[in-house]
Amino acid sequence: MVNEAGCTEETLLTERVLAFINTLLMNRNITPNAVQEQMLTSHVRAMAHRSLTGEPLPEVEESLFEEISDDSLVMAKEVVEQFGNLPVEEAWLLSVHFEVAKDNL
Repeated sequence: MVNEAGCTEETLLTERVLAFINTLLMNRNITPNAVQEQMLTSHVRAMAHRSLTGEPLPEVEESLFEEISDDSLVMAKEVVEQFGNLPVEEAWLLSVHFEVAKDNL
């Protein structure tokens, strides 16, 4: 759905969640590089799309994320909660972005 300003609900949701993520990252002194930011933005846009359309993720194996830190997973779960209707698998996938950005420190 498009509002009067020409912004879609998906765009607005994406922007709101990205602002939330930026606060999480700033509070932890994590600074993604330009490529990481682009990939994160693309991922969050896809999450917003799935949240609004109900489109499911392909099956994801939890064991693939065993080496992700608890902090990255907690951040990702906080982000997924912003959508209100996405499965925990979304947090597993999103946590990788945070984990990789931590290596920039």
